[in-house]
Amino acid sequence: MLYPITTASRTLLDLSGLWKFMIDREVQPIDPKQPLPTETVISVPASFNDQTASQEIREHVGYVWYETNFRIANPLRDQRLVLRFGSATHEAWVYLNGQKITHHKGGFTPFEVVINDYLNDDNNRLTVKLSNMLDKTTLPVGNYSESTDENGHITRRLDENFDFFNYAGLQRPVKIYSTPQDYIQDITVVPEVDLAHSSATVRVNTQVAGHFDQLKVTLLDQAGQSVAEASGTTADLTLANVHLWQPLHAYLYTAKVTGFRNNEIVDTYSELFGIRKIEVKAGQFLINGQPFYFKGFGKHEDTYVHGRGFNEPVNVLDLSLMKSMGANSFRTSHYPYSEEMMRLCDREGIVVIDETPAVGLIDSFNFDLSVLESDDFEDGTWKTMKTAAAHQQVIREIMARDKNHACVVMWSIANEAATYSKGAHDYFKPLFDLARKLDPQKRPCTYTSIMMANPRTDKCVDLVDVIALNRYYGWYVGNGDLKAAEKATRDELLAYQAKFPDKPIMYTEYGADTVAGLHSNYDEPFSEEFQEDYYRMASKVFDEVPHFVGEQLWNFADFQTKFGIQRVQGNKKGIFTRAREPKMAVRYLKDRWVRIPSLGYKKL
Repeated sequence: MLYPITTASRTLLDLSGLWKFMIDREVQPIDPKQPLPTETVISVPASFNDQTASQEIREHVGYVWYETNFRIANPLRDQRLVLRFGSATHEAWVYLNGQKITHHKGGFTPFEVVINDYLNDDNNRLTVKLSNMLDKTTLPVGNYSESTDENGHITRRLDENFDFFNYAGLQRPVKIYSTPQDYIQDITVVPEVDLAHSSATVRVNTQVAGHFDQLKVTLLDQAGQSVAEASGTTADLTLANVHLWQPLHAYLYTAKVTGFRNNEIVDTYSELFGIRKIEVKAGQFLINGQPFYFKGFGKHEDTYVHGRGFNEPVNVLDLSLMKSMGANSFRTSHYPYSEEMMRLCDREGIVVIDETPAVGLIDSFNFDLSVLESDDFEDGTWKTMKTAAAHQQVIREIMARDKNHACVVMWSIANEAATYSKGAHDYFKPLFDLARKLDPQKRPCTYTSIMMANPRTDKCVDLVDVIALNRYYGWYVGNGDLKAAEKATRDELLAYQAKFPDKPIMYTEYGADTVAGLHSNYDEPFSEEFQEDYYRMASKVFDEVPHFVGEQLWNFADFQTKFGIQRVQGNKKGIFTRAREPKMAVRYLKDRWVRIPSLGYKKL
């Protein structure tokens, strides 16, 4: 799926701005053939939840409605016109001038529809009905229930099966782009690097719709100079003295594809890409033939007012803060982030573990390891979850969207699923097989494992290329006891290394809730002193384990969650506050990370 851009043959209309908005109280039917009966406005793109002073709107479970108007310039009316949503969370029914034109379920991937047949000559009214409901067929997973009062009115309830707020709405840009009627449909770029000779072969596969006499592919360097040319829907181009895309040192080429008919340009599109080689070998994660060490974070798309909505200035700031600390990577926990963020990471050399929204695939959250004494443990997760279809869909959609990004070095198929429960392997093997089949660049695959999935109990480790652990020794287990946490951390990592000697191991979550400004002479949990000592303890162990290849702490910044007695205005495990102000641990981590090279560390 191509990101919408302006080219010599394509134009772009951004529908960002104020849209009419209302929650659906389901008392009277809303007729999309009529203008939306409200004067309330909401800004798009953004979550709707935090944009008003209404508690009813913020906590609404059910349906909401959006509406805007637009016009198409007459010179574009003979072009193919496509309406594109960066996302619509979590399910959308789209109407244009009262006619339903498309439907999409899944809140973090783009979808689009051709709109020519539905347009008016002048004003056009675009209406979107959204659902923010989640259940055990959706990703993420929610615990949904409903009841009916004495008047027959439905009351809907949702208890998220995950630890972040269920922000929803039109959270990413909504755009209309034009193409010619005969057009370039998709481009797939697959670089193959010969490190010994500093060369690369770049295969560019192009899908087209309609007829072209010739398809020309030109590779441009970062200065915009042509470095290779070829023709055809499958073009193999050779580059000498290749500039590699390196962590924190990005170099981007452009694959410019141009379709001709009668020697005239019909359509053209330019795809940015980087050239790098990803391998997992002998307990190491290699980028361009050198051992790579992940330094960074799990994070969230989460900011004041915007909620989970697209916020470009914060994205720029976040990557700047990461790079200033010597960090080189993050995981898109727990859903695919915006395309704009992925493009920014390509430019900035930030390494990304790209994660599906498969969070909540677990019957109950707890850290009671004693329940796993039976080797045939079963908790009911894989009997109650009906998410396989949604999981396959999102793998297809994330691959279609992100397949060409140089920043993406690994796919995370799920976060903290019940891989310790009977039935997990049967559920996950087809998903890993699908991901490996669909990815043209054959990146490694993993999932992040919850603490109950350990070297003895985890039934799916054979499926992953990299063992990715979410661990909270000293916090959820043995709270405050860092001596016991150090021993538990060391013992488990060494057990994993012994049992799976060819698989690299990394932490994708570890952390401690910390209230900014809370200090303690006694190293008490929740204090800034405890958070720093917690990370010092973990770092000591990490450096002892040869096959340990990365530390991504939880979390980059404090973030909003549902209400709970353990959550006062959200999760406080950030090393930055939600406003991106540093806690004490930032200085320690910066000092550590700037001294650890991204490449060439822990050579075996």
